[in-house]
Amino acid sequence: MESLLDQSALAALAERLVRAALSAGADAADAVAMRSVYLSVGVRDGEVEESERAEGDEVGLRVLIGKRQAVVSTNEVSRDGAASLAERAVAMARVAPEDAYVGLADPDRLARQFPDLDLIDQNLPGVDALEQLARRAESAALEVKGVTKSDTATASAGIGGMVLVTSHGFCGAYLGSRFGISMSAIAGEGTAMETDYDSSSALHMSDLETPEKVGRTAGERAVRRLNPRKVATKKLPVVFDPRVSGSLIGHLAGACNGSAIARKTSFLQDRLGTQIFSRGIRIIDDPLRRRGLRSRPFDAEGVASRPMALVEDGVLKSWLLDCASARELALATTGHAQRSASSIPSPGPTNLYLEPGAVTPEELMRDIKEGFYVTDLIGMGVNLVTGDYSRGAAGFWIENGERTYPVSEVTVAGHLLDMFRTLIPANDLTFRYGINAPTVRVEGMTIAGH
Repeated sequence: MESLLDQSALAALAERLVRAALSAGADAADAVAMRSVYLSVGVRDGEVEESERAEGDEVGLRVLIGKRQAVVSTNEVSRDGAASLAERAVAMARVAPEDAYVGLADPDRLARQFPDLDLIDQNLPGVDALEQLARRAESAALEVKGVTKSDTATASAGIGGMVLVTSHGFCGAYLGSRFGISMSAIAGEGTAMETDYDSSSALHMSDLETPEKVGRTAGERAVRRLNPRKVATKKLPVVFDPRVSGSLIGHLAGACNGSAIARKTSFLQDRLGTQIFSRGIRIIDDPLRRRGLRSRPFDAEGVASRPMALVEDGVLKSWLLDCASARELALATTGHAQRSASSIPSPGPTNLYLEPGAVTPEELMRDIKEGFYVTDLIGMGVNLVTGDYSRGAAGFWIENGERTYPVSEVTVAGHLLDMFRTLIPANDLTFRYGINAPTVRVEGMTIAGH
């Protein structure tokens, strides 16, 4: 275990690659080294169906010559292989097209301190322990009346992290663990079968929900979906369960991506500084949240991480920017660069969330005479260029403020700007995913049924 946590060899390799790039003729360079360890056990019908282990390190070298850049990556570099890898990257950069906005981060934006975000739980379970967690989740699901079989129960654990070294003096590293339990249950028989799931994910094992709770919730959800009805096409309020409400915030993040803004391919292109949500709405990106699933002390260009309001009092306050998109837009990076070993940096969110409102989910629905409560979304029918929204959905019909019978095979449609303007959050925010939101209500969406 200690060897997995020790990133000194990766840091030394990254430094060697950067030096080799400069020696080969690069004006500037950076290197990332990624570590990944993953173990997963899947159980179905009391038997281990799948056991998977993956472990490896990967390094990527980016070289810059003037306004040209190139990236090469590999999962194995011998002591004498750094020079040849650097020479190949430099040769590629010499013939790459020019990009006026490429370059390393400004030195004054680099992280100088690395806060302890409590990202690592050193007690990784073995195969036997994961198998027992999966079995417990499956048993709890099968005990729910109406559940007829297990789809799959899975338990997983892993470690991942990165080292970043740049030619202008930055060297930083972080490492995090990840644990997960999931259960998918089937209720009913024959053509009337329905399936549903639950899952829990955390950086520390102690923060996971118990496998019994995950399994029981999956089973209860599957049973509640039995005998769904279809509905006629109507325009009504739609309430999004926390399992899916975060996707609306994800669409906002996609439309606020600096690369999309620079390419002029976002429906929010001209909306910076304008009111796009109702007053009181705050949407925060916080890469420094302790034990956050996407927390990090610095971004993929070495820029210091900091919390940021994407939306403040309903007003769109910022784009998500890396250095290149910021230069193109004549702005400053927001520290949101992400990258793999084989890619150049690009912007993206970290721990993004919609702050909770003041009312309970029940109070949020109380005055809805007829509406739709969405628990599942299907398909990718969202156009971030135009803002048009149309997705398949399943959930429960709302009558007189209460969830009643299950509904499936419908489509919910609208325009994201209209949805944002009427969005009302409940007070039940929990941090379960990378992007989180409480239960939210949206007015006047088209629910297309039979």
